[in-house]
Amino acid sequence: MRLGVLLALVGGGLDAYTFVGRGGVFANAQTGNVVLLGVAAAGRQWAEAVRHVPPIIAFVLGVLVAESLRRPRVAAWVRWPARAALVLEILVLFCVGLLPSGTADTAATVLVAFTASLQVATFRKLVDTAYSTAMTTGNLRTATQSAYRAVIERDRDAARRAARFSAVIGGFLAGACAGGLLTRWQGVHSVWALAGILALGLALFVHDERAAARVRQTTEANT
Repeated sequence: MRLGVLLALVGGGLDAYTFVGRGGVFANAQTGNVVLLGVAAAGRQWAEAVRHVPPIIAFVLGVLVAESLRRPRVAAWVRWPARAALVLEILVLFCVGLLPSGTADTAATVLVAFTASLQVATFRKLVDTAYSTAMTTGNLRTATQSAYRAVIERDRDAARRAARFSAVIGGFLAGACAGGLLTRWQGVHSVWALAGILALGLALFVHDERAAARVRQTTEANT
């Protein structure tokens, strides 16, 4: 749950970062890029249309990398695919912060889109329910449906799910607000703060995995 909120915070921050500081292009929400691509193409604004293509391609590549990390042979070599995905995301975001604004905006947005898709494709469940760390539409739907069932059907599980998803949505909103403010204040280097949050998320992830392993070992020993 903690990791889910942290990843959502980073997701909101990354979209704010690229929109405010990297040329007004979304890195996470490829729906927005596809729509803007279509609008620009319909108006025969080809240069504007092409500007939205690289993030879409980078997002697809990120998903392919995430899927490849889960392949049995690759997973056996990497050992911890989810950890590897987080480490790769942190390293890429650090490199993004080194790119100057202006001429390097397209490259930065492409790299951010790649890391966002890597994160989305790797972390797909919040406890027991599918969710997204890089966009809120599906999360908002799940939170609303769960809250409805909690009220109408007195479903406690639905109430807990609604609370969890509300926290994730709140994290995404907080990340967008903080990302926008930080980008206006620190410029392109503000992405390093998001890399730092991911490092914290990685530490929590490793801690939780080890705690779960200890619980399993204790259970097996007792049985």
